[in-house]
Parts: sequence; structure tokens; C-alpha cells
Amino acid sequence: MTAANRADSGLTSGPSSRFDCVIFDCDGVLVDSEPIVNRVLNEMLNELGIAISLEDSTKMFLGRAVREELGNIERMRGAPLPENWLSHWLVRRNQVLEAEVQSVPFVREAVSAIAATGMPVCVASGADRIKVKLQLKQTGLVELFQQDEREHIFSATEVDRSKPAPDVYLLAARTMGVEPSRCAVIEDSPAGITAGVAAGMTVFGYAARNDAAMLRAAGAHHLFTDMRELAELLG
Repeated sequence: MTAANRADSGLTSGPSSRFDCVIFDCDGVLVDSEPIVNRVLNEMLNELGIAISLEDSTKMFLGRAVREELGNIERMRGAPLPENWLSHWLVRRNQVLEAEVQSVPFVREAVSAIAATGMPVCVASGADRIKVKLQLKQTGLVELFQQDEREHIFSATEVDRSKPAPDVYLLAARTMGVEPSRCAVIEDSPAGITAGVAAGMTVFGYAARNDAAMLRAAGAHHLFTDMRELAELLG
């Protein structure tokens, strides 16, 4: 990482004691799932008779739990959803993810390098736990978040509200025994960044796929585009 890039990030090199835990979002940060999920959701929205482009549906639902957006989908459709539509969405989504999902480039090395320093790491996702575990197992990343026979994995299944509410990040901090202000969050969506900021955490916006200006507008404190930069950014 160049000195200019480091200065732009607002961080300095060398050791840092600012953080006691690094919390990773899952979709778009650990696994490259968002293009897959957005494609399947767009197909199913159009099958409902909602004429919407992939670009527009991606912007609308990026980083949000579909189960919490059913009312919005019904308003877009102008009619109630078919019975069991959510169940069909979950099955179809999971089948495609199982066949196609891959890890984000260099994220295994990034998480391993951070953990090797003794820094606790965990996952806090706005998605349901079944999806999170499926993706982490499919990409072989789940082992990075297992310690002392415990999984340091938190999801929207365990909280009342998904992102952009801060609930899952606060749950992660509480369970890990860390003050929210001492947590670094790695996020890639406006909804997730909003959640991390609301939790009182320092948010690093991963802008490899999503627009950096959009992430900064959502409140990201620092931006980066390559997972190979992350360990140094965190100090």
C-alpha cells in the first residue's frame, strides 16, 4: 500500500491498539455471493410481474434481508405475494449459492493474518444463519471462525432486526466480550455500514464491487479495494 493511499485512508502504518476485535460481514466481504443472490432475486421479482432491472433491484435490496422486505415487494407488485413465496426464494437462493459461491479474493489470507496476531475475529451477517453457514462451509472459510469448539458466527436469525439496524453487531461485541468502540467492522454495503456506525464501531468499507462514494456516504470511516491491504490498515 502506498503512503498516499495510506494517508487517504486516514490510517498510519505500524502497530495499533485501537481494536480488540475485527468483525466481518459475510456477503460481499467473505464470500462473493451478492452478484448471485441479486441475480436470483431479480429473476424472481420479474416472475412476480415486477418489471425491474438487475441494477435497480441490486441498489434497492443490497445488504438487506429479503424476509424484512416482503412488504416493499408487495407494494411494488401491487398485490399480496403468492403463498410460500419466501420459502421458494430461500430454497432457490440456497441451491444456486451451493453451486456457484466462491470466497472473495485473498480474504482467507487476510483473516488468517489478522488472527495470527492474536486479534479475535468473528462474522456478523444480516443474512439468515442457514445461508451464512452454507456459504462459509462451501468456501472452506468456516474454520477461520471456530475456536475452542465454538463458532464465532452471528446472523440475523439471532436478533430482532437485521441490518441497517445495529443489533447483530452489538450481539457480536457482547458475545465476544468487547466494547463496541473497540471493534473494527469490515463491510461492503450501505445497509451494513449504517449498522456498524450505529453500533459505535469503526467501519472499513470494502469497495471492490460497490461504489466507494456510496459507501463513504453511508458513513464508512475508511475505504479499501483489496483484501491484501486489510491487515496493514488495521495495524
